[in-house]
Amino acid sequence: MKMRALGSTGLQVSVLGFGAMHLNDDRVSEADAGRLLNEVLDLGVNLIDTARGYGLSEERIGRHIAHRRNDYVLSTKVGYGIPGFADWTYDCIVAGVDAALGRMHTDVLDIVHLHSCPLHVLQQGEVVRALEDCQQRGKLRVVAYSGDEKELRWAIGSGRFGSVQTSVSLCDQANLVQHLPTALAGGVGVIAKRPLAGAVWRFAQRPDDFAEGQYWDRFHAMGMDPAGLDWAELALRYAAFAPGVA
Repeated sequence: MKMRALGSTGLQVSVLGFGAMHLNDDRVSEADAGRLLNEVLDLGVNLIDTARGYGLSEERIGRHIAHRRNDYVLSTKVGYGIPGFADWTYDCIVAGVDAALGRMHTDVLDIVHLHSCPLHVLQQGEVVRALEDCQQRGKLRVVAYSGDEKELRWAIGSGRFGSVQTSVSLCDQANLVQHLPTALAGGVGVIAKRPLAGAVWRFAQRPDDFAEGQYWDRFHAMGMDPAGLDWAELALRYAAFAPGVA
């Protein structure tokens, strides 16, 4: 598996990462979750991405691959959902980091994102400072932001984030022009999210989901020919080789 530098963070990540959101799916048994996570690592994928909002995902990562902690770069997202703390506050961020450390049975989180944090909250600075303080205490390595549009622009321009995670796909190309050049110039690492764009080529009719519906419209408007490639392979290649993406 090819590795790339994640901006100026000092981390090396595999070109393909594993998004662990669907480990929360009821149809995924405990045995299947463990098998999947270990097979991902066996194949050389070293970037595992999860979030507080992904239900059982963090717990299953801790349960099944904590013993292989040196084999992967662990990325998660915080900002909300901690009992006893208001969302998007300093204390909620710190408690979220501590909870993630416990659930995933690790002493340090490699990357921690503010998960789609609103712009006005970012600008107040409290939540960013919370991650920076956790970084100073050795609880995390990289302060990061996950999101798009004006919030992403602010995060990249602030100079306070080592990495960002944002939408990059065949059906969502705006960030390639609007934000990734600035991130690349500033040494900010970029992780592409939603690289398959919901795999909208699967659907004969327009999906009801808002984001997938938009992707479906764009996909059919482009009228592309995959030139003999599987659509999933083409989509992953597009995102993986987009300028600025780690």
